[in-house]
Amino acid sequence: MTMPAPPVRREGLWIEWTFALITLGSVIYSLWFLNHNNYLPQPFFYEPNDIFADWFNTAYWARDKGTYDVWTALYPPASFVFLRLLGVDRCYVVNRFTDTSLGYDARDCDWLGLGSIFALYVIDVALIYITFRKRDKVTALPRTICLGLGWALLDGVERGNLVLAAFLFLMLAVGPLLRSSAARAGFAGLAINFKIYLIAAFVPLLLQRKWRRFEGIAIATILIYLVSYAILGRGSIFEIIRNVSSWGSAASGDPLDLWTATSYAPWLALLNGGSFPTLLLLGSRLTETLAFWIPLLLNTVRAMIVFAAFLSWLRPEAVPTTRVINLGLMMALITSDSGGYTPVYFTYLVFMEPWKHWEQKVALLICMIMGPSLDIPLERVMTVVRDTYVRHSTTVVDFHISVWPLIRPFVILMVAAMISLRTIRQVLADIDKDGWAQRWRFRDDVAFVPWALSPRALLQRRKAIPAPPATGEPLGD
Repeated sequence: MTMPAPPVRREGLWIEWTFALITLGSVIYSLWFLNHNNYLPQPFFYEPNDIFADWFNTAYWARDKGTYDVWTALYPPASFVFLRLLGVDRCYVVNRFTDTSLGYDARDCDWLGLGSIFALYVIDVALIYITFRKRDKVTALPRTICLGLGWALLDGVERGNLVLAAFLFLMLAVGPLLRSSAARAGFAGLAINFKIYLIAAFVPLLLQRKWRRFEGIAIATILIYLVSYAILGRGSIFEIIRNVSSWGSAASGDPLDLWTATSYAPWLALLNGGSFPTLLLLGSRLTETLAFWIPLLLNTVRAMIVFAAFLSWLRPEAVPTTRVINLGLMMALITSDSGGYTPVYFTYLVFMEPWKHWEQKVALLICMIMGPSLDIPLERVMTVVRDTYVRHSTTVVDFHISVWPLIRPFVILMVAAMISLRTIRQVLADIDKDGWAQRWRFRDDVAFVPWALSPRALLQRRKAIPAPPATGEPLGD
């Protein structure tokens, strides 16, 4: 008689379910708060009348010829072609001189655009679960809750940001959902054409000598850009570069930029800029201390990422491809600030890691802590009267200094540090056990350490016929 298999027990599973339930509870609380106050609580965006504005303002400029010279858009043309397809044209009246937020009125008219926001969100959550279930059925559900119902993705919904589409394309490009190399390259090209900074996720493929895959992504990116440029009729490379340069040099130093900050870029702009009296409010000693330690911490983590990337190039088969992609992505995300929704990218890749080594545990734990849509107010700054999009009412809003804007950039740096440290230790362990000697494909690599045993040396030692090259990617640990 066959005995039934024992139940699967996983270390840390109770922690994952705890944060999943907290995240679910935070969603219920946010909906309750929205129903009673007609706006969402912190950490969501501070302007109650700006819900879905990223989608509908961008959709307006998809129909206005001043996209790049008046609005100075950073999006490539593909984004605007996408929004023209998923919108009702009659809802967008081209009259840029009467309204500063030209997409506001369209929110009550463009049913297709509004429905597309929620359709993309539902697809995102479904793909998250399918991906995690393919990796590990036991942890799939709690991790899906932490990410799919987490603040970062919900912030993308509240803003109506194109991160909902770019994230979908990224999952199809790097996850285990597609087998076709051409399809994966196509979705990678779409992701880059929707969010330029996502190119940082695919450049590290060169570290693993995945030449054809990178070439396919580059070709797909260029073709998608050229086709969308031809359809839209504007958005040349020169216009995009000009706008990116002007946005990069226009650091405002506005304290409200810290509200959803995911990097220290707004902090440095605030400390070094002259438009806000930082010195008067914080004092000279604290200002000088922050101005010294923040760049030091940031550059230390950058150096860790660079060293981990170098070791990934030295031992490409010792590191999972998703980890290498995450290294490049996090280098971009900690350097510039692209919105509170950007943690969805690296959290998705971190959640592909097993609960095994202490660095992975810390990275997973931080991403789970970031999940709930909760914040802790420390001190009320001001009380203002604002119009709301929900029920089109007028309400009183309290602005607070809260915990997450103060610590979010730091904890994201710690995620980057942990995945870098895990990569460094993993490669050093591979060198220690002569992992290179088992990989005939890399027999012509240079031995950067004199004691490393090459595949040819191992062949000589064993006096055996060489085994065929290993195929497939490491499962990673």
